[in-house]
Amino acid sequence: MKKIRHIIICFSIICATLIISGCQNNTKNMTVLGSSYEMKFNASDGFLQYYSGDKQDSLLSPERAVSPWEIEYAHSDCIRKLSAEDALRLRHWKPDKNTIILEWDRFKGQEIKSLAVTAIVKADSGGAMSHWKISVDGIKGVQINKLKFPRISIDRTKQEEFLAVPEWMGQLLKNPRDYLKVLKSRKFEWSYPGPLSMQCLALYSDNNGFYAACDDTLAYRKNFALTLDSADNLLFEIVSFPPSDTSLNKYEPNYGFVSGSFKGDWITAAEIYREWGSRQSWSRESRFKNGKTPDWLENNALWVWNRGKSSNVLLPAEDLQKRLKLPVSVYWHWWHGCSYDDGFPEYIPPREGRKSFTAAMNKAHASGIKSIVYMNQALWGTTTESWKNENAEEYAARDQNGNLLTHVFNIFTGKPTAYMCMGTQFWKDKYSTLCDSAVNSYGADGVYMDMACLNTMCFNRSHGHPIGGGNYHLHNFGIMTDMIRSKIKNSEELVLAGEGAGEVWMPYLDLFLTLAVSKERYAGPGAWETIPFFQAVYHQYAITYGNYSSLLVPPYDELWPEKYAPKEPLKMLDRKFSRQFMMEQARSFVWGLQPVISNYQPFLASERKEETDYLLRLATVRDKCRQYLLGGKFMRSPVFDIPEEETDISRLSIYAGKMGESVTAFKGTYPLLYAGTWLSENNTLGIALASISDNENEVDLNFEASEYGLKPEGSVYLTDNMGKTKLCLYSDGKISVKHTLKPRDLCVIEIIPN
Repeated sequence: MKKIRHIIICFSIICATLIISGCQNNTKNMTVLGSSYEMKFNASDGFLQYYSGDKQDSLLSPERAVSPWEIEYAHSDCIRKLSAEDALRLRHWKPDKNTIILEWDRFKGQEIKSLAVTAIVKADSGGAMSHWKISVDGIKGVQINKLKFPRISIDRTKQEEFLAVPEWMGQLLKNPRDYLKVLKSRKFEWSYPGPLSMQCLALYSDNNGFYAACDDTLAYRKNFALTLDSADNLLFEIVSFPPSDTSLNKYEPNYGFVSGSFKGDWITAAEIYREWGSRQSWSRESRFKNGKTPDWLENNALWVWNRGKSSNVLLPAEDLQKRLKLPVSVYWHWWHGCSYDDGFPEYIPPREGRKSFTAAMNKAHASGIKSIVYMNQALWGTTTESWKNENAEEYAARDQNGNLLTHVFNIFTGKPTAYMCMGTQFWKDKYSTLCDSAVNSYGADGVYMDMACLNTMCFNRSHGHPIGGGNYHLHNFGIMTDMIRSKIKNSEELVLAGEGAGEVWMPYLDLFLTLAVSKERYAGPGAWETIPFFQAVYHQYAITYGNYSSLLVPPYDELWPEKYAPKEPLKMLDRKFSRQFMMEQARSFVWGLQPVISNYQPFLASERKEETDYLLRLATVRDKCRQYLLGGKFMRSPVFDIPEEETDISRLSIYAGKMGESVTAFKGTYPLLYAGTWLSENNTLGIALASISDNENEVDLNFEASEYGLKPEGSVYLTDNMGKTKLCLYSDGKISVKHTLKPRDLCVIEIIPN
């Protein structure tokens, strides 16, 4: 028996020796083949050289290859870094032509004596993507703060480049390298889940594109980063956050990484990601997809986003509903008894008193108006009585140094708020009880859970959750929403809404606020262009709404310091900004959002009749075409000429503006027509068109039915606020539609196969 064991050991040593000696200097064995590309790794250090097709179409710069991984760890009260360059030995082997395994060990220095890093890279035999995994062994006693993997250096192209990032709803940046040059950090970094609503990004030009994603099905905290080096190469990294536990000897992310090339644009990237995302648990368990969202939410034609007491919120909504003759709902800020952005969570009782509030709510319900009320689900004001009386500090999130995570959001009072830890039972109990009171006692129909689609890392070891990185925040958020629904008498009618958008929140939230359609209004014109990236992937799984579109200067909270209050509250904006208002509404319409108007007052129906009528017609057409604009699947729109024109843009805070700030005016060039194309569940096609032009515009559509999976014969209809009319027939798989859009016209062209 000993002899057999000895033979086995010797055989293993011989095999390992052959692997090491036979591969380290064999360049061919450092190549991984995909179906239409190859990936090469340096034999000496494992650095990556990646090619899409022939070498002339390279995504990466061999001269600027970088370590495929980097570790940041704590040592003697400082942060140190370690990469493949510090390894004295690299071993590799290839189970097959599509896969390579790389192992680095014997590192310089003695701080992590037994460290070994193993990476597995597998080429997709049926496409242009590669799949990456990594594990880090021998780390017991050492705190690893960050693991950056994969790290890929992307060479500069000679063409214009575009960077598409699903930051909240989606953003597109032209020539990102030029933009990064003027940033002090020369770096972009986004966290997921959080501001990144999906775990992907794309960088592309006319010839080629770089696509990167994670296949994390459990929503672990991670960052996506792009850094510009001195040679104008972009370094892409995904940053993982290991648990803060020095007893662990091994860290291996519970997910893999995807990278590769593609030809196309941000819509192509969205289609790639949608193919994967639509198969994940958050899509299968989506509340909207599974019919768990209330009928009143799906039937809602328009949101009114007003602030303050019921007379300033519910009465304007009733006025608008009478004019629209369709359901109108209320998105309600400043109903609560505390000062906004510093007095949370002392929401109850309402500032106008229980009797007045509930009477107004009952009257609104009798008119069919529903309301969701604002309650921040993350913050607690540190100067409130309840902070002290309820010992809230014990349950607040803390950073790695043990400090409270606080921020001053209220620029008028300067009072800070602290981020609460979702992993504590105390905070889940507190917030769910507040929701219970708002709905069961005060008649609200739902709660807007501000900052819901964010992910806070907490390092408080007394809270009982994993420390630092992980997925405990989302897990506990799911528990909290279950607690809220369990307390509501008629939970089937309850709406829980969240700020931003996020794929992993779709099983928990009914509604997502995506405000980037109004980005110019709160940020001014800039290099980043808003795109419906999230809707392109998940429109049929999640209801989105929201914009800051307003015809008035925003209000000021009466509980804030009087000395900063505007002299003319709710002053009418200059008429020259009317096109901006319609642009925001047009984007919402064609991109499949539920429309919203902010700060509506009844006098606007006559004082700003043109803009108000535009909104009412838009809501009417959308209501007639909900099979596309509520539940449709995003499709690439047919190509047609879209005119552009210089437009006046106003920028002002959603509040009354910063101290002494007035409306800032800009000019920018924007489209005069907006289009969005949607495929219904019944396999009919709807092309939403919205004009904000003062002139007529010809729309000439010519495309093949097969491009959208449609049958070769059928009819073409047009739906506008007056109803539905038949335009023509189509046959032989060729669809040709010519239509004249009148000034500020809105319609949906429907392609209905036989």
